[in-house]
Amino acid sequence: MGSRASAERPHTVQIVDQQPPEKMSLPLSRSEVFGELRKELHEDEKFHQSDVHIFIIMGASGDLAKKKIYPTLWWLFRDGLLPEQTYFVGYARSDLTVDAIRTACLPHMKVEDSESERLEAFFKRNSYVSGKYDQDASFAKLHEYLLSLPSGAEANRLFYLALPPSVYHDVTQNIRHHCMATKGWNRIIVEKPFGRDLQSSEELSNHLSSLFTEDQIYRIDHYLGKEMVQNLMVLRFGNRIFGPIWNRDSVACVVLTFKEPFGTQGRGGYFDDFGIIRDVMQNHLLQMLCLVAMEKPATTSSDDVRDEKVKVLKCITPATLDDVVLGQYVGNPDGEGDAKLSYLDDPTVPKGSTTATFATAVLRVNNERWDGVPFILRCGKALNERKAEVRLQFKDVPGDIFSGQCRRNELVVRVQPNEAIYAKMMTKKPGGYFSPEETELDLTYRSRYKNVKLPDAYERLILDVFCGSQMHFVRSDELREAWRIFTPLLHKIEGEKTPPIQYPYGSRGPPEADELLKRVGFRYAGTYKWVEPNKL
Repeated sequence: MGSRASAERPHTVQIVDQQPPEKMSLPLSRSEVFGELRKELHEDEKFHQSDVHIFIIMGASGDLAKKKIYPTLWWLFRDGLLPEQTYFVGYARSDLTVDAIRTACLPHMKVEDSESERLEAFFKRNSYVSGKYDQDASFAKLHEYLLSLPSGAEANRLFYLALPPSVYHDVTQNIRHHCMATKGWNRIIVEKPFGRDLQSSEELSNHLSSLFTEDQIYRIDHYLGKEMVQNLMVLRFGNRIFGPIWNRDSVACVVLTFKEPFGTQGRGGYFDDFGIIRDVMQNHLLQMLCLVAMEKPATTSSDDVRDEKVKVLKCITPATLDDVVLGQYVGNPDGEGDAKLSYLDDPTVPKGSTTATFATAVLRVNNERWDGVPFILRCGKALNERKAEVRLQFKDVPGDIFSGQCRRNELVVRVQPNEAIYAKMMTKKPGGYFSPEETELDLTYRSRYKNVKLPDAYERLILDVFCGSQMHFVRSDELREAWRIFTPLLHKIEGEKTPPIQYPYGSRGPPEADELLKRVGFRYAGTYKWVEPNKL
């Protein structure tokens, strides 16, 4: 496996040795999980462990780099999951040093005391180049520096654009003209937002496709790296029991939810320019909808999977304001701290803004499998809980013999927090009578997979880029269809300055959203409470 992987073994074994003996009975410990992953990677013909790789972070001085990219690269390096000879080069306009980057990133890197030696090795692989984003000479200097690294002329290059969209054009042009590897491969990772509407997204896609091939472009949506989102494929196509009921004959409606319990917290200026539909619904929730609604792909190859997702999107008619509820949070007089503040109290938000911080939309997938089934997308800030989930609610049991005591079955895939899959079902209440009671078949990950560390979404996705797997990245035709669905709605809302409905900080959102769910067929009984298995 190479010297680096060999050097990793004592490190990961040490972590296991620190655990109490009673926790060792689990299916796989943390080190074993990463050991298996290393084995899979190094046996993968696409993953060349001995090749030299250079990972260039464009925008190394920014928040995304500090809080996500550098910590993720550290975790992958620490666990021996990167190729043996990988170098990290930061690039930004600021006059920085590697020590300054280290100081800024350390609070987010979760470094254990026992890992200090490994951390030193990581930062020895790091360097920094300062330059302008719009100057040819700056990128020529960067290219010369990349060539000066060990085996730099043969290295594969990965460029992560942790940058505002306003500089994408200049940066990508300069990368193409001055910084491309000639002997190794080149891959470009692009962060959302991928435009503001169909036209701007098409302009960006056309610009990128004029510089790079589609197999070089990795549009990252971190939700596609989450464990339970990736599990939807296995859940659907690896289990015989779901096939016959995963359609309009059995499913009453599908609800996809993303809730955050906090407001914009000083990021309102950025958020106000995009709003909740662009920030969450058009990407994260729509990607989850595709995985729920798509047909079985021919194989698990990237293009076969993405072909099926595009087919689903093509069957969805554009969202209309009649099937949408928009909200904006206001301060809760009974709340504490930030909960007393409204969205408009954020000093970075323009006065009188009508930007929605909450949205519920109903979409229809007009194909044979899903005709007539509403897909309800709900997302918002400053709500009553943190939750992201997929919920399939099934139709009522025909020929009820229990006097209306039975509730609808539901299959719930909870993406965060506390990853879980559970099916709500009816059973007989203990006792002498036939009294139905709601309960669940439950797979809570931290109960079934104790001690197993689930990789962060960014870890999975960056590793996918090293491996050349694009399954969990957004293709240009996917993006085009996603914007086709939402652009007319966004233009109408912004053109007419549609006023959002106010809802209190810490609530479920506007009551009108619950009314919309009820109108399209979702039944909420309010009688069921999920209980963690270890608390029964």
